Amino acid sequence: MIQAITIEREFGCGGSEIAAKLAELLGWKLWDHELTQGIARLTNSTPQAVEKREWKNDPAVYRVFKSFLRGAFEGRLPPTNRLELLDARRIAIVSEQAVKHALSGGPCVIVGRGSQYFLRDRKDVFRAFLYASRTSKIHRLITAGTPQEKAIKEVDTIDIDRAAFVKRYLKRNWPEHQLYDAMFNTERGDSYVAEMLAHCVQQVASHERTSLIPNSR
Repeated sequence: MIQAITIEREFGCGGSEIAAKLAELLGWKLWDHELTQGIARLTNSTPQAVEKREWKNDPAVYRVFKSFLRGAFEGRLPPTNRLELLDARRIAIVSEQAVKHALSGGPCVIVGRGSQYFLRDRKDVFRAFLYASRTSKIHRLITAGTPQEKAIKEVDTIDIDRAAFVKRYLKRNWPEHQLYDAMFNTERGDSYVAEMLAHCVQQVASHERTSLIPNSR
C-alpha cells in the first residue's frame, strides 16, 4: 500500500502548488515548508537560514570562513558551546532524518528535500517528477510576482545548483529519471496534474488489492 508520494520538480514548474492540491485530494499530510522547519530545528537554525542555504553547495568564501572558524576557534570552546555551522553537508544529513520522520507519521505527500533518493528502496513510496518548459516556468514566476530579471536568473541557475549539491553530497545524479514512477509536464495545469497523480496512486492500490486475491481455479 502506498504510504507516501514524493514530489521532485524543476524550479518554477509549480511543484509545491500541485503537491498541496494532491494532498488535499487524498486527504494526506503535506510535508513541504514544515520540512524546512524540521531541518531548522535539527540544526539549531531558523527556517529563513535553511531556505537560503538548502540544496546549494557552500560558496567558496563560506567554505574558507567555515574552515577558519573551526580550525582557529572551535577547539578552544567548551563542549556545550561548540560552533554549529549550517553548511551544505549538514543540511544533506539532516534532510534525510527529516524526510524519514515525515514518512513515519502516516500517509503523506513530501516535496523535494532529496526524498526521492532517501526513500528510493521503499516499495510503499510513489515517486513523481514534475517539469515544464523554461518559458512556462519564467511566466509562472512572473505571474506570481517575481520580477522578470530575477525569474529568468532563478530558472536558469537554481536547478543547476541543485544538481551540483546532489552530486557532491549524495553522490547521485539529478534528476535521475529511472527513480521515478511518473513524470508530468505541469503546463497541462496544476489541477490536472494533481488529479492524474492521485489516479496513479489509486491504480497502484487497486492493482495491489487484485494481486492479493487468490486464483479461483
